Amino acid sequence: MRALFLFLLILLAGSNHANVPERINRKAVVTRHNIKSDRFSKRSPAQVGNGEIAFGVDLTGLQTFVPFNTLSQWGWHSDPVPEGVEIGNFRGQQVEQNGKMVTYPLRNEENEEQRMISDWLTGNPHRINLGRIAFSLLDEQGEEVQMDDLQHCQQEVDLWTGIISSYFEIDGIPVQVYTACHPERDLIAVSVESRLISLNRLAVEISFPGASAANSRKGNYIGIWNEPDNHSTTYSRGNRQVNFTRRLDQDCYYSTLSWDTPANFSEVEGTMHTFRLAPEGERMAFTCEFSPKEIRKKRVTATATLEASKKGWKRFWESGAAIDLSGSKDERWFELERRIVLSRYLMKTNESGSLPPQESGLVNNNGWYGRFHFEMIWWHLVHWPLWDNLELADKSLSIYRDFLETARMRAKGEGFNGAKWPKCTAYTNVEWPDIAHAFLIWQQPHPIYFAELEYRQNPTRKTLKKWSDVVFSTAEFLASFAYYHPEKGEYVLGPPIVPVSENTKYGDTFNPTFELGYWRYGLKTAKTWYQRLDSVVPPPIDTVYQRLSPYPMEDSLYVLYEGIPDMWSKYTFEHPAIIGIYGMLPGDGVDRKVLENTFDKILSSWNFRRIWGWDFPMLAMTAVRLGRPELAIDLLLHDNYIFDEHGLAYGEGSPYPYFPSNGGLLTAIAMMAAGWDGCSEDAAPGFPNDGNWKVTFENLHKLP
Repeated sequence: MRALFLFLLILLAGSNHANVPERINRKAVVTRHNIKSDRFSKRSPAQVGNGEIAFGVDLTGLQTFVPFNTLSQWGWHSDPVPEGVEIGNFRGQQVEQNGKMVTYPLRNEENEEQRMISDWLTGNPHRINLGRIAFSLLDEQGEEVQMDDLQHCQQEVDLWTGIISSYFEIDGIPVQVYTACHPERDLIAVSVESRLISLNRLAVEISFPGASAANSRKGNYIGIWNEPDNHSTTYSRGNRQVNFTRRLDQDCYYSTLSWDTPANFSEVEGTMHTFRLAPEGERMAFTCEFSPKEIRKKRVTATATLEASKKGWKRFWESGAAIDLSGSKDERWFELERRIVLSRYLMKTNESGSLPPQESGLVNNNGWYGRFHFEMIWWHLVHWPLWDNLELADKSLSIYRDFLETARMRAKGEGFNGAKWPKCTAYTNVEWPDIAHAFLIWQQPHPIYFAELEYRQNPTRKTLKKWSDVVFSTAEFLASFAYYHPEKGEYVLGPPIVPVSENTKYGDTFNPTFELGYWRYGLKTAKTWYQRLDSVVPPPIDTVYQRLSPYPMEDSLYVLYEGIPDMWSKYTFEHPAIIGIYGMLPGDGVDRKVLENTFDKILSSWNFRRIWGWDFPMLAMTAVRLGRPELAIDLLLHDNYIFDEHGLAYGEGSPYPYFPSNGGLLTAIAMMAAGWDGCSEDAAPGFPNDGNWKVTFENLHKLP
């Protein structure tokens, strides 16, 4: 009998269901994927950060030879409004929709003022680089050291502690650097040990750049360094401390440089925004804090920050969910687990702050002035509650409550009820004039999805009250936007619509498949919320749900939108979102056979060199629901779904980096391990059950 119990315990140890404390050695899982580098990269930084700020570094542990960015959730700038122009005069354009004229945020060039307003709204506000911290290194002749002069470079990102260790030599003299970010303050700490200090060959320089819309739209390196008269840096000295005040037009932020070891502070001659800290002895320790407000908090040392980083990251890794694939026979387990672990680190570093993330997190601005996309909030943040870290999504998801009143104003201004969420914005909730921004709609049901995820974990009246206004206002818009088509006897969507794939004409796009599916999910879930609160479901919500058009279909295949010409010869590129109705979404109203036929058609005819990012996990999630877990693994390791050495993801032709890739991976893995509503009770139902995969996990949650 004792042998039998032992045998059962061994079986349970490999089970994917039981949540046995300490079953996974989380530290071992994380640290076997520590990032080790010995070559400089011009675009892929190592990072430290806390979700509110992130600091990208090259192989020196600072921004010495590669000017990576210091980005934050609060660091924004707007160019001055052109003289004589009033932004509030923006008119947009009117477009016919279902027999009425609707004013949309479209670029207006009817006169010079409207053109200038359109330009200004496009570029402002934009996310800024807060500053660059770099070594000043000299060789034996007193000349500046170049990148190629460094010898024996070795860098390791210790994921468990959040500390970057960087080692290099100059003329055979070692330099050891440790870099970290405080978990609760926007503060970078650096510790340096080297004999170069005593030889007066190592110092640190901090520089502050200007900003403009033209500079901040996109690029690996943000900031204007050659227009010193367009911004100002003033400072005051204290005891081993300098307090900077930065002004860029009407915007202002603050920085404090503090040092724990003897050092001399000075302005760099011939510059207006660069300052030098020259240490003494053979050790240097300093911190640099950034803030939108004057910094009045108690000073914290570099040593204390390094310790705080260790504790903060240990707390993160020991909370939430974890997964261990090391018992698998399939040799691809290591790469898949590496992607998972690095994605967890990157999402905590870049995407756990006070605003929804931009596509490139806090690495750079990769095309949209640092602003965030509301349709991408799903792929950036859904993984947090699924990985049992709901609290890390909650800060930025408060955007729905913060923006609710202006979202209602947007809906009313366009002639609809409820609340209409923007497409691409900043902290302002002001849309910039653009066709996709005016007509994209698949972001609208997102808050209902997030509310339901939270309720599944916290099924309380408090949760219902927290989200009810947002859920109900969103549902009111969904019902109001749908139009009753008398000839069809159904409620339809559009035109004008820009679908998920953003590759069709907005005036032709009618009843797009994914949007119909998401409208169904949103309205159905909202009805449940009314019932939970013992409220009557408003008749328009129920009526539209009951009479919404079916999914468009041709030749037993779902198509992008109703009546689309030449679907499979002209539109097999960009996001294949028609398949998301049964994968990302639970499939309300889906004919499984037709869906499976469509999935096979996509696999055989879609241009996989022109999809990227979340497309691969979306396809994997459909494969899982269809009972094809082997294919799901293949898709998550596809050769155009690329994760570089730091875990930064991209694909051919995609922006770099593209964080929806990381969020999508974590979402798909949660689904594959923990399952989804209505799945089998098999262990890890989304992984192959062929003996090649052993999946041990803790605290993951099911997908709806």
